[in-house]
Amino acid sequence: MSEREMLERFLLTDPRDVGCGEAMAVLHVYVDLVAAGEDAADRYPGVAAHLAACGPCGDDYAGLLTAVTGEHPSP
Repeated sequence: MSEREMLERFLLTDPRDVGCGEAMAVLHVYVDLVAAGEDAADRYPGVAAHLAACGPCGDDYAGLLTAVTGEHPSP
């Protein structure tokens, strides 16, 4: 990836994005809310922004949600 592409990607980052560390720290709570039918994205908008932007964390979310509910989340 070129420096320009890295800069453009950085500039497109949602300012609410909490980053991998914070998202992973509350991922289990986020998944429990989703599994219970609650609006986890409303309660944790920074985590929702991060999961939408970070492929590896989004994969962790999908896997954990599948483990909890038995269903794969829709994209």
